[in-house]
Amino acid sequence: MPRPSPRKLFLGVSGASGALYGIRTLQMLVEAGVEVGLCYSDAARRVLYEECRIRLEDDPGVLLADGQAAEGIRLYSSADIGAPPASGTALGEAAVIAPCSLDTVAALAGGRAGKLIPRAGQVALKQGKPLIVVPRETPLSRIHLDLLSRLAWAGATILPASPGFYHRPQSVLDLVDHVCAKILDQLGVAQDRLPAWDGGQTGPA
Repeated sequence: MPRPSPRKLFLGVSGASGALYGIRTLQMLVEAGVEVGLCYSDAARRVLYEECRIRLEDDPGVLLADGQAAEGIRLYSSADIGAPPASGTALGEAAVIAPCSLDTVAALAGGRAGKLIPRAGQVALKQGKPLIVVPRETPLSRIHLDLLSRLAWAGATILPASPGFYHRPQSVLDLVDHVCAKILDQLGVAQDRLPAWDGGQTGPA
């Protein structure tokens, strides 16, 4: 039986390169009317500035597209281990970590929950709720592969930030949106950035 589309979820952004993945995932969720509990790690805030020149303080509206309102977003400190997403009663229907650093992967796979992002991930796993982990690192060592395998075994969906090219992207944003649309598809949230594959051409004309 298909899982209903979430009305509320947790979005964690950890300190991997790829700040645009977090931004675009948030924007697509807001566009779809999903309520988002948002948390940036300290490292993610630094990466956000280094890659996008955005300083995230207390206003998540700086992450949104023109015309988008931030009413459905609540921003939490990564150090606030008592924030609502740390509890199974307030997490929402799912958790997404995009991008997900390998340090966060290690915390999740090791059952550690000293910060809000890995705690929310642990809550999703123990409650049997979807946890989508979006690692952005290459190459991967055997240790990394083992940790990701353990998370998949525990019930997480591993969705690497590996965009496809069959939709003929014209920009970096098209590539980012491809991955973010995959995230929404996994959640069952409607999106129009990535149309269903139509079979393409059977060969050269």
